[in-house]
Amino acid sequence: MDRYPPIAEHGLVGDLQTAALVSSQGVVDWFAAPRFDSPSIFAALLDHDGGGYLRLAPEHPDGTCKQLYYPDTAILVTRFMSPDGVGEVVDFMPPDQTRTATDRHTLVRMVRVVRGSVDFTLECRPRFDYGRAEHALELGRDGAVFRAPGLDGHLQTTFPLERDGQDVRGRVTLKAGESGGAVFTVCASGGKAPVPPTADGLERQFDEVSQFWRHWLRKSRYRGRWPELVHRSAITLKLLTYAPTGALIAAATMGLPEQVGGERNWDYRFTWVRDGALSVRAMLDLGFVEEATAFIHWLVDRLHEREGKEGEPLQTMYRVDGDPDLPEETLDHFEGYRGSAPVRIGNGAADQLQLDIYGEALYAVSQGAEIAQQAGFKGWRTLARTLDWLAEAWDRPDEGIWETRGGRQDFTYSRVMSWLAFDHGLQLAEHFRRPADLERWRKARDAVFEQVMERGWSEKERAFVQHYDGDVLDASLLLMPLVGFIAPRDRTWLSTLDAMDRKLVSDSLVYRYDPAASPDGLRGSEGTFSLCTFLYVDALARAGRVSQARYAFEKMQTYANHVGLFAEEVGPSGEQLGNFPQAFTHLSLIRAAITLDVALDAENGS
Repeated sequence: MDRYPPIAEHGLVGDLQTAALVSSQGVVDWFAAPRFDSPSIFAALLDHDGGGYLRLAPEHPDGTCKQLYYPDTAILVTRFMSPDGVGEVVDFMPPDQTRTATDRHTLVRMVRVVRGSVDFTLECRPRFDYGRAEHALELGRDGAVFRAPGLDGHLQTTFPLERDGQDVRGRVTLKAGESGGAVFTVCASGGKAPVPPTADGLERQFDEVSQFWRHWLRKSRYRGRWPELVHRSAITLKLLTYAPTGALIAAATMGLPEQVGGERNWDYRFTWVRDGALSVRAMLDLGFVEEATAFIHWLVDRLHEREGKEGEPLQTMYRVDGDPDLPEETLDHFEGYRGSAPVRIGNGAADQLQLDIYGEALYAVSQGAEIAQQAGFKGWRTLARTLDWLAEAWDRPDEGIWETRGGRQDFTYSRVMSWLAFDHGLQLAEHFRRPADLERWRKARDAVFEQVMERGWSEKERAFVQHYDGDVLDASLLLMPLVGFIAPRDRTWLSTLDAMDRKLVSDSLVYRYDPAASPDGLRGSEGTFSLCTFLYVDALARAGRVSQARYAFEKMQTYANHVGLFAEEVGPSGEQLGNFPQAFTHLSLIRAAITLDVALDAENGS
C-alpha cells in the first residue's frame, strides 16, 4: 500500500459518534474511538510505521481500484477490478439510534466477489492512544482481542486469522456470488465480546444501515439542480455530528497539513461555535430541523454554563460534550502526513478572543427563532446578558475568524459579526416581546456599522479590508451580503467583489487572504480555501453575476474527490489539503447551491 495516499483518496464512514477514513486501496488509516476527539486506534495517515491500520484488500492489488457510496447512504464501496475477478469491500458503521453516548463502536467490512475469483488479505495492526500505548493480543477460535489500557479491540472474521507478533493477518479466497467479512469492535476494557459474524448477518446489517440513511435523507426538501452534490454534503454533515449532544465537529481528522511539509497542521475534531452556528441555516433550508434544533440547544447550554462567571460568555470551540478544556500538545513520535510535522492534538485557539462568534451564535438562534423560544425565559435572559456583555466588549482587537497567531487586530469581519449579533438580538426581542436594553443594543449596532463603513473601507483598494490598519483583502467578508450587513448590489460591495477578483481569486478558487501581506505568525503558505470559494459563488449570485457564479460552482465540483467529499483547501496542483472532510466546506456548498438555484430560477422567470 502507498505509505501516504493522497488526502482525497478516501471515503468517510461513521456511526454519529465517531468516524473512520477508508482509502481507495481498502485501508482504514484513520479511526479514533469511542468519540471523534478520542485518541486514535488507526492513524497510519499521520505515521505510516507507528500509527496503525486495518487493511482488507486483494492480496496482489495489481488491478484498478474504485470507490463509490451506495446511493443515498454513508455506506462506502471499494471495488477492485483485475483480469482474475472483481471484488468489493463494503464499509459501514451501524448508527446507535438511541443517541446515548456509548463506548462500543463497530466498523463492518464486508467482502464479496461479483466476477471471477479474488484472494483477499487482511492485516490488522492497531496502535492505541496515538501509538503511545502497548497492547496484548489474545487470539482464539472466535477471533482476536487487542487489549490496551482502558480499551479493547475485537476483530472477528468469517475466515481464519493468524498471529503476526501482537497483530494479526488473514486470507480468504472468494468466488463470484460468495461473501464474508471482518468486524472490528471497540469497547471498554472487559466489555462483552460481540457475536461472531456470518455472511448472512453482515448482509442484514447492510440492509438496516442502508434503510437508516435513506429514511433520514427522505426528509430533505432540496429540489434544485445539484441533488447528488447537496445530499452528499448533507450526509457528510450528519456524519460529522455527535448525536448524543448535536455538536458538529469541524472535520473528522487531525494533523492533515494545509501545505505538505508545513506546520499548519491542526486538530479539527472539535465543535467550533462559528461552524456549527452557520450549519443551522444550511440544515434548516434542507428540512433537517432536528439537527438544527439539537445544535441550538447545545449552543444555549454553553452560554448557560458561563452564567455569572467572569470572562467571555463563549469559547471559540469545545469538545463534543461541551467540555471547554482543549490543551494543545505535540505528538513528537509521529512524523506527520508525508513529513508534515508537528502533529498536534488539542487546539490552543480555544483560548483566543474571537468576537465574531457572537454574531454567528445569534444568527443561528434567530434562524431557528421558534426553536430558540423553547429555551424559555431563562434562555432569553442568558442571550440578553450575552449581548449586554458584547455592548461593552465589541470594540476590541481580537484574533479573528482565521485564528491567526500573529497578534490581535481590529478585524473588520469581527465587527461585522458584532453588528449581526445586535441586529438579530433586537429582532428576537421585538418578535417575542422580550425584556431587553433595546436602546443600548441599538446604539451599539449603529456604532459598529458606522465604524466598519468608515474604518473598514480602503480607498486604496476600493474595498472593505481585513482589518483597520491595513489594505489586505479578506475572503471572510464575502459573508457581508449574506448576513444583510450590506446590499449585494451596493456599489461599495461590487467594488469589493472586483478587488477580490483581482487579489484573492485564482481560476475561481479563493484564498482566505495573503499571508505575506498580513503575517499570521506561522511559516509557509496554504492553498485556496474551499469554504471561501463557495462563499464567492454565493456572493456572485446575489450580486447578479449569475453566469460567473454558476461557472465557478461547476468548476469547483471538479475539485471534489471521487465520492463527492471536500477537504479544507485546494493546493496549487488541484490536490486536496487540510483536514478531511471539512464541515465548513460542505455547509457552504449547500448554501451556495441554494442561492444559485434561486438566482437561476429568477433569471428563467420561474
